Amino acid sequence: MTAAPTPTPAKRPRVPKTVWDLIFTLVIPILILSPNILGSGISVAEQVFGGGTTGNVRAYLLAALIPVGYVLWDLLVNRNVSPVALIGGAGALFSGALAFWYVDGFWYAIKDSARSYLTGLLFLISAATSVPLFRVFIDATSIGESPEHRAATQTAMRDPLVRRGLVQGTVVFAVVDLIGGVVNSVVNYQRVTAKFGTDDFNAQIAAVNAVMRVPGLIISLVGVAGAVWLLNRAVTARYGAGASLFEPGKLADRMRERGEPVA
Repeated sequence: MTAAPTPTPAKRPRVPKTVWDLIFTLVIPILILSPNILGSGISVAEQVFGGGTTGNVRAYLLAALIPVGYVLWDLLVNRNVSPVALIGGAGALFSGALAFWYVDGFWYAIKDSARSYLTGLLFLISAATSVPLFRVFIDATSIGESPEHRAATQTAMRDPLVRRGLVQGTVVFAVVDLIGGVVNSVVNYQRVTAKFGTDDFNAQIAAVNAVMRVPGLIISLVGVAGAVWLLNRAVTARYGAGASLFEPGKLADRMRERGEPVA
């Protein structure tokens, strides 16, 4: 009698990376900053760091540095050395360094958006160079493609019309990022009014972080969508309907149909 096959144990579903991102960059920092975690009466500043100005400052630093450590840990563990990941890592280090700039009021509002301001300015400057930075994102999307398809993408991006679309997309992305920084600064200036090192200061930061996460994400997506639309419009105008840098196979087919070299 043939023994029944042993059933293969079902794989436990993995927690999506987006969930981990939210936990380490939003949920944990908010809990650390809260003077009364979920109404429990527990405060990291009080119970862990002894309370007072010193406890609040240490809790503030811990909440600011945990997202930095998470981003760098993710970068090292996954050995992700793509330009996009490296830009994200550099931005995390910049934010971590700013955590030690102890300010409140107007300057805190500026500091909290400094990463957006720096990114926007760098992208604007790059638009005037031979390598507009939005191209970095396009390069990243083709890393896993075949050599032929990747070559088609690189060839298309060297075309003057497509390059103009890359420049326009870079400018749009930069301008929207700067606008997002201004919006975030205004909200912080209006809502974070307490003195640095107080319970109220940390609590107000936690509240603003929670309030601004979704609007900040929407603003960023608007910038990316606008840049992608401008780029796709340029590629379509150059290579015909259906051509897209995000579908290298179709792009290569359109280039061959036109008798143009793929590489």
